[in-house]
Amino acid sequence: MLGNGEIVGRLLLAAVLGSAIGFERERLAWAAGMRTHMLVAVGACLIMIVSAYGFSEVLSRPNIVLDPSRIAAQVVSGIGFLGAGTILLRGEVVKGLTTAASLWAVAAIGLASGAGLTVAAFATTVIVLVILAGVKPFEERYRASIGQQGLRVIAERDAFSLPLLRDLAGPHAPRIRQFVARQRHEDDQDEITVAFAQLPNRKVEEIATRLRHQAGILSVDACHIV
Repeated sequence: MLGNGEIVGRLLLAAVLGSAIGFERERLAWAAGMRTHMLVAVGACLIMIVSAYGFSEVLSRPNIVLDPSRIAAQVVSGIGFLGAGTILLRGEVVKGLTTAASLWAVAAIGLASGAGLTVAAFATTVIVLVILAGVKPFEERYRASIGQQGLRVIAERDAFSLPLLRDLAGPHAPRIRQFVARQRHEDDQDEITVAFAQLPNRKVEEIATRLRHQAGILSVDACHIV
């Protein structure tokens, strides 16, 4: 059985490592921030300690066999329910998958801390932080390189609608991320902003060309929408 000092040390280690990853998510104002990641890591650590060392009295009895991985295995699947709560559908785009994955990774770090695998816990924390913070600039640069991903449309009142856009987009309709219409009362027109999710510039221009041939469409301009 572990000593009290060792138990507290492992729990604190899990909290520190979880906070490091949670801070990166907190900085970007995601639903699961520092406290959530710390709680997941500490909880997983305690579960691992209980799984591995919490049944010492039972093991002293004859014909009793313990599988320490049995309880810990439930964390791997059970953490998915918590991660699912951070996943949101915004328009046609799913958001929060990275945060859900970071929660899953933090649970694994907590299990490693509880099992006494300090080097593995530290190494995983560093790798996860590199993935979350270090790879993001390259990811954003790639998305920017795709080109203009939006359209700004001026149309006569009620001449342009989302169903019409879906028809014109064809197989690219699932890429529509946002459709915002604003009435221009001074000239009885609609100003519509359309955003696409990672659609190449040439495909956006094809949709714009089809739009320009529609009745009631006054102007169509490609634009970059964040």
